[in-house]
Amino acid sequence: MKNIIEINNVSFHYKGSDEGLLNNVSLSIAQGETVLLCGASGSGKTTIIRLINGLIPHYYPGELSGSVNVAGHDIKNTELYDLAGVVGTVFQNPRSQFFSVDTDGEIVFGPENIGLAPKEIKNRAAAVIEEMNLKKLMGRSLFELSGGEKQKIACGSVSALLPNIILLDEPSSNLDWGAIEELKKEIKRWKSEGKTIIISEHRLWYLKDVLDRVIYMDNGNIAGEYTGKEFFAFSDSKIKELKLRPVKIEEKFMSKFSSLSHESVNKQEPTDVDSIELKNFYFSYEKRPYIFRKKKLTGADGDILSLNIQELNLPKGTVTGITGKNGTGKSTFLRCLCGLEKDCKGEIISGDKIYKGKSLIKISYMVMQDVNHQLFTDSVEAEVLLSMQEENKAKCTEILDSLGLLEFKDKHPMALSGGQKQRVAIASAIAAGAKLLLFDEPTSGLDYLHMEKVASLLKELANSGSTVLVSTHDPELIELCCDYVLQIDEGKVAGLEKI
Repeated sequence: MKNIIEINNVSFHYKGSDEGLLNNVSLSIAQGETVLLCGASGSGKTTIIRLINGLIPHYYPGELSGSVNVAGHDIKNTELYDLAGVVGTVFQNPRSQFFSVDTDGEIVFGPENIGLAPKEIKNRAAAVIEEMNLKKLMGRSLFELSGGEKQKIACGSVSALLPNIILLDEPSSNLDWGAIEELKKEIKRWKSEGKTIIISEHRLWYLKDVLDRVIYMDNGNIAGEYTGKEFFAFSDSKIKELKLRPVKIEEKFMSKFSSLSHESVNKQEPTDVDSIELKNFYFSYEKRPYIFRKKKLTGADGDILSLNIQELNLPKGTVTGITGKNGTGKSTFLRCLCGLEKDCKGEIISGDKIYKGKSLIKISYMVMQDVNHQLFTDSVEAEVLLSMQEENKAKCTEILDSLGLLEFKDKHPMALSGGQKQRVAIASAIAAGAKLLLFDEPTSGLDYLHMEKVASLLKELANSGSTVLVSTHDPELIELCCDYVLQIDEGKVAGLEKI
């Protein structure tokens, strides 16, 4: 079969950074092939994606040698707009690729941008919405969507362009388990249409029976190449040796936590340990003048609330995993707890003290799902020191070392890979030493080794007296460190159980 992508003897490193480097990499991909790029964070996976879609060298400057040819286009001499109908990319952070403010506009933006006829644009949009089950997301502001919902819209906007080559960079990182199955079906559909698909991914289990080939990256080199069948036959010990997430273990956890969600609705585990009490956490993104009148909140109109939690007791000094579908209110819950949503009137009772409004900020610290919103300084070390009440460089060094970040302490945070940025934000949360530490998908984009490190640190934080809440779609993280599982369903508590 004819090769549609040819990468020959390519070496690259980003300007001002040694991260994401490639060392004399050569790779050929045939038309219609589905290929996985896997490896530890910072191994070069995303850099290969950027070579294929032309972002290197046209957007990300650096030293590039060798040649890249994609569907007959020499990437060095081809403008990005000439690749728009050839290569479609779903980025790890879908917000970085949005051009519209609403979901309908985003789906049709690509076809409009390449000048298709209005009738063809409408037909493509209708087909994508139907095939990808996006009807419930239409007519909404992109700013009101959850991370997983944004990811779905990003996939839809790329699909509407009908590109021959589709690149997916950590496409499942923000998705719940049901949405991952939908993504898998979409990848299979693209595959059946003969499209060439390249996936950079840490979650591996859902790609079984989809992949033709697996390329294993290590420190900027191709360190292994396997057929899909060979790769998924590896033992757990072999996968762990490669510093990858397990290929089988997540399926077991999926079954376990799916059954838990059905069994525990409206159940709360009785506990005699000290608790942090949450009261009257009500919030809506719909700005209606009557929304915060109590009679409306507790009556039939409660259904319009994005968050509706009258009372909840969280055990102190523990790690509680927060689970639920995309868009069900997990991130909203965390944002309300730390005082980021000013219209939320809830209060936290800890001991004999009551915290509400701005005072919530004093006792809580949140690591956001999109960590780019909370990286402010020009070095990793300065970022962590900024979070400390009193500057302590020795403590900062200890935290960075525990997360494998010490070698990057003088680097600009924005020059790091997505997984490394995530660890910098986690390091800042640890340095803050808040009583209530909130983490929104802290392991999305992380390899298994660093997931284990994060899990260990979350447990240490709880053991030191902090109460830790972690919203996650990663069942391995729950198994590694959580004491309780809190399930959120449509903004309400569906269950809190000890595990």
